Amino acid sequence: MTAKTVPVDPFDLVIFGGTGDLALRKLLPGLLRRYAEGQIPESSRILGVARDAQNDDSYRARVGEALQRVADADPALADKLPEFLQRLGYQSLDATRDDGWDAFAARLHEQGERIRVFYLSTSPALFVDICNRLRDHGLNGDGARVVVEKPIGRDLASATAINDAVGRDFSEDQIFRIDHYLGKETVQNLLALRFANILFEPLWSARHIDHVQITVAETVGLEKRASYYDTSGAMRDMVQNHLLQLLCMVAMEPPATLDANAVRDEKLKVLRSLKPIGRDEIAQATVRGQYRAGASDGAAVPGYLDELGRDDSRTETFVALKAEVDNWRWAGVPFYLRTGKRLPDRVSEIVIDFRHVPHSIFGEAGGGIRSNRLVLRLQPDEGVKLWIMIKDPGPGGLRLQHVPLDMSFAEAFGVHQPEAYERLLMDVVRGNQTLFMRRDEVEAAWKWVDPILDAWKELDDAPKTYTAGSWGPSAAVALIERDGRTWHEDSA
Repeated sequence: MTAKTVPVDPFDLVIFGGTGDLALRKLLPGLLRRYAEGQIPESSRILGVARDAQNDDSYRARVGEALQRVADADPALADKLPEFLQRLGYQSLDATRDDGWDAFAARLHEQGERIRVFYLSTSPALFVDICNRLRDHGLNGDGARVVVEKPIGRDLASATAINDAVGRDFSEDQIFRIDHYLGKETVQNLLALRFANILFEPLWSARHIDHVQITVAETVGLEKRASYYDTSGAMRDMVQNHLLQLLCMVAMEPPATLDANAVRDEKLKVLRSLKPIGRDEIAQATVRGQYRAGASDGAAVPGYLDELGRDDSRTETFVALKAEVDNWRWAGVPFYLRTGKRLPDRVSEIVIDFRHVPHSIFGEAGGGIRSNRLVLRLQPDEGVKLWIMIKDPGPGGLRLQHVPLDMSFAEAFGVHQPEAYERLLMDVVRGNQTLFMRRDEVEAAWKWVDPILDAWKELDDAPKTYTAGSWGPSAAVALIERDGRTWHEDSA
């Protein structure tokens, strides 16, 4: 089966922070793949912007070195890499100073009016300065889009301030607040499973679903993000955006259409329906953890404080939560969320655990009946598994087995599945905001998260430690097992 590639209109893409880790590791490799697939017209331009003193040639050499590792694994990319590099340019700019902005604007205006994408892969502290200068130089016209990376603030007040400031220079339909998890193939397949199949939607409620689990686990530690991460933590870095967006995709009502605002209206209703977790519920409904020294992939790894180079920090590297969507469809169904660093596996998945059959006709000889379970794997090895009960093959009576119907996207379709940033960048060029967060979504998520952060701060309890390479503090196991449930493991 061959995926159809539809070219986009010619565009200029400007990456502020064009020499940074995100640009070199995700954005530019994704753009190379889209160019190799024929989706990016040859007249398009990609401009890296940073404070470094470089020119076009030195930037192309730097990017080429970074992309060579990607191209070495794919002959098709290797063939197109020299052409792609010629689409690249560089502009040295300081977002907080006026020097160089006139030349930058003149360079963009060379092509006349066209789609211009400004990707703010920078500290949020620079968002306002960049947007102000884009406006002052006439670069915020109808064909302009600005992409804002997380974190959008560190609480409701700061998120509102950023949204207000960016909104003074760009209209809401020009602002793309990116959450790359929404660009993953399996997240979008959740829409298809629910709304293109009569099989699941009638069962998608508290009447048939026992609980939902959402796990985003990382094996890495701080890497190069120590200064950012210690002021953020897992709640701000992962839960407020990634995990809550996944929860919305599971729990939202069917939108009238796939129009961007129709989808986002339904996600907003979910966020506004989240039952607040007050100070009295914090100990029972939340767990904070911080990894200590242990092992990852068979190698010894340092603890969080060792990596940080400090004797003390109250920053959490692990969070588990029991959330509830307080509406008609989901009343009484817990949503268990967990995320953390230095966990045993790199895995992101959504687990829908259905209720047990009301009565077993098979007796003890048949074995116990386990609940049906739908598992959507976001990474790695994107795919869908539906666990069902079947008869164990062979003579000697009717014995039951719990087995998965397993669909791996790579095996089923046999083509490269675009990575999240590839898809989302092309959606920005098209002006399609369906998979991006609207302002009121961001603020509704902070409104739910802020009281939890405030309660943690007020209680001033240190995060519970866990050994690197484990599944977090024992309290995270107790969080779900006190309800008579267990965290999902793939072999379960």
